[in-house]
Amino acid sequence: MRVVVQRTREASVTVAGEIVGQIDHGLMLLVGITHEDGEKEVEFVADKIANLRIFEDEEGKMNHSILETGGQILSVSQFTLYGDCRKGRRPNFMAAARPEHAEPLYELFNAKLREKGLQVETGRFGAMMDVRLRNDGPVTLIVES
Repeated sequence: MRVVVQRTREASVTVAGEIVGQIDHGLMLLVGITHEDGEKEVEFVADKIANLRIFEDEEGKMNHSILETGGQILSVSQFTLYGDCRKGRRPNFMAAARPEHAEPLYELFNAKLREKGLQVETGRFGAMMDVRLRNDGPVTLIVES
């Protein structure tokens, strides 16, 4: 499992002209799932993200997690995170999980974050989406299982 984590001041996802997910201060997550991923990987990554200390304290040091700041999460499925660009000019997506495997794990990932008390908005799995965000920092990290 691979997740690009971006600290954001605001973010939204639009599908066919309709906003389907929108947050203010918090984290934008681009979520990629591969064939070997299962519940263990989902739980590890959800816990890691919920507890990452990437928000500043009073002294400007990254000491607070999203759980402590009351921020929101916008989670967007992103199979292209497993695009292999090492050969040729067209990415190879063979490492990305098929939708029938990835979608239930993506939903479980979002559920695990919600269980921790986080507000989680989402895009629409498999849809063509317009994603907008205003980075905060910018702070961008990659979390992998």
